[in-house]
Amino acid sequence: MIKPLILFCLALMPTAALAQSADLEATCKTVAKNFFLSDNVAIGAIQSFPELKPPGVRMAYSTRQGTSPAEMTDTFECEFERPDKPHNLAKFCVSTTCYTPNDSDVDRKRRFEELRILLQRAEK
Repeated sequence: MIKPLILFCLALMPTAALAQSADLEATCKTVAKNFFLSDNVAIGAIQSFPELKPPGVRMAYSTRQGTSPAEMTDTFECEFERPDKPHNLAKFCVSTTCYTPNDSDVDRKRRFEELRILLQRAEK
């Protein structure tokens, strides 16, 4: 009874991994690097959800060099209009602070627009 269950679970594991989107993940990494103005953002665990509406990515990160993935507790999240390029950034969050095109805070709204423009330039 246990062997068939284990085989069934093992058969499902590659399917779950294929649902990830390396393209969305790379785009969210680009957004994070532009936000922090650094190519040295360390990325830990990363999850992407191309099948959700809107598609998105969540990842652990650190701006400190040499941080192990187990020590990364800060999160960076991206939401996009589309799962394929051009992705068109819809929203991003740094820990608990989110940036959107309709934000009432003018500084957060401007920062969102800056990153949206940088992403559009990178995806041309």
